[in-house]
Amino acid sequence: MSKEIVINALAAHYGAADAKVFAAPGRINLIGEHTDYNGGYVFPGAIDKGITAAIRLNGSDRIRALAIDLNEQAEFGLQEEDAPTQQWARYIFGISRELIKRGLPVGGFDTAFTGDVPLGAGMSSSAALESVYAFALNQLLDGHLDKLELARAGQATEHNYCGVKCGIMDQFASLFGKAGNLILLNCHSMEYHYYPFHPEGYRLVLLDTQVKHELASSAYNKRRQSCEAVVAAVQKRHKDIAFLCDVTFDMLHEIRDEISAEEFRCAQYVVGETARVKNVCTALELGDYETVGQMMYETHYGMSHLYEVSCRELDSLNDMAKACGVAGSRVMGGGFGGCTLNLVQESLYDAFISSVNTKYFEQYGKTPKVYEVVISDGARELC
Repeated sequence: MSKEIVINALAAHYGAADAKVFAAPGRINLIGEHTDYNGGYVFPGAIDKGITAAIRLNGSDRIRALAIDLNEQAEFGLQEEDAPTQQWARYIFGISRELIKRGLPVGGFDTAFTGDVPLGAGMSSSAALESVYAFALNQLLDGHLDKLELARAGQATEHNYCGVKCGIMDQFASLFGKAGNLILLNCHSMEYHYYPFHPEGYRLVLLDTQVKHELASSAYNKRRQSCEAVVAAVQKRHKDIAFLCDVTFDMLHEIRDEISAEEFRCAQYVVGETARVKNVCTALELGDYETVGQMMYETHYGMSHLYEVSCRELDSLNDMAKACGVAGSRVMGGGFGGCTLNLVQESLYDAFISSVNTKYFEQYGKTPKVYEVVISDGARELC
């Protein structure tokens, strides 16, 4: 259906009947939050929701783009001074610029895109948007860039054109995703390993608080600055330490009096999260999804009380999951709103959703949006 929508929209607005269609997914991250830019491990998987785009090279030096869901259009050139004002268009402009910097001869094109990955819900709609255009342009122009370089181009788009100092996890998952598998990714070495993920008797469910987060906010970047400050303090004693995820609790306590209380709490969370990722690896190998769920609850506690990137709505959903006996629940994504990720036993699913809808409405006057997700393939051309 999405393929027909984007082709028809492109033809209606720009007269393009010979377009090709590409898709790139959003992602969930089972465990390992805010560890990517700290040089540690993450555990993402591509999902069955994302961005679909029809694209046709137009032989000019102008990009004409239609955001179907927003009913907005933008037209812009490919020079730095041509950056559009609409945020969604900046992603397309930024990825085009980053591909040019990497030697890909990007010229003008016409495009229309739509998506079913919710905006602001922590499923990385922005990375899906970057990845679909990075993958598509590389294909259409017979490019030489591998998927890792495309992921780096997407990350650089966030840094240079959207004001977000993100790690590389979101773009990596969108491009490297594999159906039925999560990806254990070392964000320092970029080594990765696929872990089969078939939680029989459980469902992966996202509950959207409908509180929109803004990763470009000063709060997100401030957390990163706190982490960097801790590393700098540790390096005075341990010169071989490059990232916060290399720091041990013993090292952290050595410098406790040299950093602020906020910096210490942030570091406590990251060091603990690094250990939780390793615990989940072992649990998945054993098919022990109860331990996976326990680690998810511990992550939520750390993100709420130590890293301080939760909010009352997210904490309420986490409390409701625990009260219903759900195996695991945590805030997912950058925080400050968005979704909780829940590992829910099939036998509890209906009662859990019913309870959450009732209690959340009583507290906030609305019900959370419910998204079941399936681990799926990464960026690809749709035939």
